[in-house]
Amino acid sequence: MANVLEQLRQHTTIVADTGDFESLKQYKPTDATTNPSLILAAANMKQYDHIINDIIDKCREKDTFELNEQEVIDDIMDNVFVAFGEEILKIIPGRVSTEVDARLSFDREGQIKKARHLIDLYEKRGISKDRILIKLSSTWEGIQAAKELEEKYGIHCNMTLMFSFAQALACADAHVTLVSPFVGRIYDWYIEKKGKREYEIDEDPGVVSVTRIYNYYKQNNIKTVVMGASFRNAKQILGLAGCDLLTISPKLLDELASQKTSANEPIKVYLNKEQTEKKTQENKKHEKLDEKTFRWMLNEDEMAHDKLSDGIRKFAVDSKKLEELIRSRIQQKK
Repeated sequence: MANVLEQLRQHTTIVADTGDFESLKQYKPTDATTNPSLILAAANMKQYDHIINDIIDKCREKDTFELNEQEVIDDIMDNVFVAFGEEILKIIPGRVSTEVDARLSFDREGQIKKARHLIDLYEKRGISKDRILIKLSSTWEGIQAAKELEEKYGIHCNMTLMFSFAQALACADAHVTLVSPFVGRIYDWYIEKKGKREYEIDEDPGVVSVTRIYNYYKQNNIKTVVMGASFRNAKQILGLAGCDLLTISPKLLDELASQKTSANEPIKVYLNKEQTEKKTQENKKHEKLDEKTFRWMLNEDEMAHDKLSDGIRKFAVDSKKLEELIRSRIQQKK
């Protein structure tokens, strides 16, 4: 008798949405994703104090007389993200996603510069850029930054905070490596606005959004892969069985692993490339979006507009909290 998580692995690449090494060792995902919120949570765990403190000591040993306090903090922050990424890569066989500061979401050049710097830090640790996905917000500026990073520098990108079809279309135009359309935050918005909490799998608005993106990409032979993200319950995850990848929190990984199924009752595969390519629900050839069309489509999608702005703000808040944690550690060492 197999558990649900093991069955899911047969159809979808499992990615752990955590910065906690012990969870990675327990669930053995192929890839892992991180973001400022997850790194902040890990940084507040006593077992990882040595990583933060070691980075602070090494960065302060540098010749930093030309740097102001904020630049020193930024340097430490970048190295903390990379240090966690390096430790994660010692555990998993695949790739780790490292996120560019959300406060750069509307700064195309700033995102490119930060992404290249993060890759340089990884390479100085002997880690190839092929094992890294740089996470960028799916704003117009973020998508255009990803386009240049992919085409000019060979840096693979993971487009996060995706809530709309318009964002998915623009990412396809940019030929990014991977997109992470969110499920749970879409669900949250509909609960708040509509008041409905229970959905059948094929009606859950977050699941419907990811399914539409997946089907469209496969029908149009778009090479960008889809990784469903941000889940609130196991049913949403199972509703996307067959998706290229799914990034799942430790809590939900544990729930899936604890559910047993028999060989006679395997999980249902909802997404399938071969079947999707035969369908015609979109029934149109992919057409590129220009900036004004992208911005208008996003503006007209109230949910996506709200959740993109909200997501950027929340990641920015956690980045600031991580900065304060580092600043307090520096003060303790003086």
